[in-house]
Amino acid sequence: MVAALGGGGEPLAPAVADRCRALGELLARCGCHLLTGGGKGVMGAVARAFVAVPERRGLSLGILPGDAGTGEPPPGYPNPSVELAIRTHLPARGERGAEPGSRNHLNVLSADALIALAGSTGTLSEIRLALRYGKPIVAFVEDTAVELPGLPQQVTVLSDLDDVEAWLKRSLAVE
Repeated sequence: MVAALGGGGEPLAPAVADRCRALGELLARCGCHLLTGGGKGVMGAVARAFVAVPERRGLSLGILPGDAGTGEPPPGYPNPSVELAIRTHLPARGERGAEPGSRNHLNVLSADALIALAGSTGTLSEIRLALRYGKPIVAFVEDTAVELPGLPQQVTVLSDLDDVEAWLKRSLAVE
């Protein structure tokens, strides 16, 4: 299972939307399950491209934030391209994404590999959790200063889809 990390804001810049589409299609062709946080923006764009590939074998999963009392997700969750929504009672996200009350821990720990796209504090919290938990992670961006400001130096940055595919195959040990 591969997690696609990214911000939930819309609209997406055209270059970011193109990378989301390309990544979603790549993951579908690789036979992976896709895991996102189930929101809009980058998460929704990758999931939309993923589910649009007719010959894919994997599912689009979303681990959703939820109200601590009711488990109800916030408005806009899950996005329409989530095929399997995993509801939580974990409301923390954004700047609070690394706290124990965030579903980001579940996203990171459930993934075999993680690919970060454009995002802000919530995406950065998932990246830091991936580093903490020793999970393979790469950033698929053009300009980190614009798309992922504050990206930890330990994270490899790739801007070419072929390089992302090669990294993914190495990380998942598939041919």
